[in-house]
Amino acid sequence: MTWNGVFPAVTTKMHASGAVDLDATQASLDRLVQNGVSGVIVLPMLGENASLTQTERDTLVRAAKEVVAGRVPLLSGLAELSTNDAIAAARNYQKLGAEGLMAFPSLAYRTDRRETAAWYKSIADASDLPVMIYNNPLAYKVDVDVETLKMLEDVPGIVAIKEETGDIRRVTDLFNVFGGRFDIFCGVDDLILESLALGAVGWVSGMTNAWPAECVKLFEMARNGDFSSALPLYRLMTPAFHLDTDVKLVQYIKLAEHVVYGAPEHVRAPRLPVVGQERAQAEAIIRKTIMDLGKHADSVSKGCQTAI
Repeated sequence: MTWNGVFPAVTTKMHASGAVDLDATQASLDRLVQNGVSGVIVLPMLGENASLTQTERDTLVRAAKEVVAGRVPLLSGLAELSTNDAIAAARNYQKLGAEGLMAFPSLAYRTDRRETAAWYKSIADASDLPVMIYNNPLAYKVDVDVETLKMLEDVPGIVAIKEETGDIRRVTDLFNVFGGRFDIFCGVDDLILESLALGAVGWVSGMTNAWPAECVKLFEMARNGDFSSALPLYRLMTPAFHLDTDVKLVQYIKLAEHVVYGAPEHVRAPRLPVVGQERAQAEAIIRKTIMDLGKHADSVSKGCQTAI
């Protein structure tokens, strides 16, 4: 199993009451697939996984399976406290129809290297699903670093790493030690061009929820080595991409979806919608990105007409 391309971490749409909005979530999944993404990941952190009940998680995976309908790989986030719960979750998501897992470290405890390796090995051994390691030490205080991965190199079920340390040097370090053993995915929007230049093969993206066609285009241009075309698009989208690295990325990305195509922006408590100056600043970035993307598209179109 190998994965590559743009895999958005899909937001879970909510009603104003805080209840899951299945219709809006399915509509957003269909929109993503129709705009060319290579896979989708439900129940990521961006999908408010930890705020959902298990019944809601199960329902979301089933609903995603129904609407995706085999068009692209469907991955589920796996975020649990204990190893036994993680094993049960892996088996459960396989039964529900997920085709892969993006596995968080234990949310209960800051594991050391030996414990971290044992955690991921247990998840990989629990089901037939391929596993992407979610490595975000800034948020979860556990770094699945080179030394930890050496203990997992011979576990066939672990196939990919979502690299979210924020240190772009890590991509090269992983290649130097492991070659192509693991599929390396960029895990932050504002490092995607740098990551692709260094050999990453995929992108777990937040802002793709708002701008799927543009993000897929950006990815494909850079993957094909056309950085002269990719750079202008990347630069104009980077202010919005920076919102993906903020502690309120869930609110900001849902706000972007709301402004761009009318999706509900509601979140579940303890998260609250952004308001006041904070909202105004984020919305200004989003609206400027919309305007700049329009100008960019016009410029590209005129360039093509001139070439003809």
